[in-house]
Amino acid sequence: MFVENHKSLKKYNTFGIDVEARKFVSVSSIAELKDVLASNPEEPLFLLGGGSNMLLTKDVQSLVIHLNLKGISIVGENEDTVHLKVMAGENWHNFVTYCIENNYGGIENLSLIPGNTGTAPIQNIGAYGVELKDVFVSCEAVHIVTGELKTFSKEDCKFAYRNSVFKNELKGKYIITSVAFQLTKKNHKLQTSYGAIKDQLASKDIDKPTIKDISEAVIAIRQSKLPDPKTLGNSGSFFKNPVISAEDFQQFRTQHPEAPFYEVSPTQFKIPAGWLIEQAGFKGKRFGDAGIHKNQALVLVNHGNASGAEIWELAIKIQKKVKELFGIYIEPEVNVF
Repeated sequence: MFVENHKSLKKYNTFGIDVEARKFVSVSSIAELKDVLASNPEEPLFLLGGGSNMLLTKDVQSLVIHLNLKGISIVGENEDTVHLKVMAGENWHNFVTYCIENNYGGIENLSLIPGNTGTAPIQNIGAYGVELKDVFVSCEAVHIVTGELKTFSKEDCKFAYRNSVFKNELKGKYIITSVAFQLTKKNHKLQTSYGAIKDQLASKDIDKPTIKDISEAVIAIRQSKLPDPKTLGNSGSFFKNPVISAEDFQQFRTQHPEAPFYEVSPTQFKIPAGWLIEQAGFKGKRFGDAGIHKNQALVLVNHGNASGAEIWELAIKIQKKVKELFGIYIEPEVNVF
């Protein structure tokens, strides 16, 4: 292990924000991770995976630990299912591609989500009608203070919409080192009803889709809406889709009958944040180098040299306008530092 001082984090975050880490170390094994933790017991820590779900607004004074743990292994299987263990540093979409190539079903709808596997359980990533919790078995995590490696079951993780125990009572206490999944090997349960998947499949004259067909449909949809972080800095969806009560929903629908929505339960309704932001007039707008993507209002972008503070200032401006117009607060999905 080599500790670097004053390390630029520009290539380590998908927004491409050029801030410095006072101290930076990359770990490629659990033993190295435990060693770093034991050697820096008083040091505040900043954990860095794929850098896809964060907005850095200032230099990082904490010790930055880059989690570079790699590996995908089969820990069990039968005729119907396979049980995989994936290390935290594996790129999420590369893992999805591995599953498609091996005909392992269950995460094809989660294609092209940026970031690494280790951070996926923290916010229970989801897209197009599928969430991580649907295929999650367990995860292993190292306790930051004691160095103990603990296994967390699905129940332990307390998954909710873009949420888990790791964002709440266990925030800052554990570092996820691997995630275990159970996927199907045959009789895949395909989810095609959400979003534009059906339309995309129909455009290709596919009426009996495979998991590869669905993955390719999702990739095409996402690429049509979302910019590639390598060419335009972004962190995917910046805001969560707000979930409101049935009472608030009735009032909202009366005032905005044209608004799209999804029924979460008889007492809760989800409103697309992208629609709210677009109606507020922000889609495609640019404020210096900070902006909103032209094809998807849910995505904030860095046109080149925007600072994290400038992007965060824009996010606050959007929140205030949406609240003013619709009475709905939209919460950031990204972590802001």
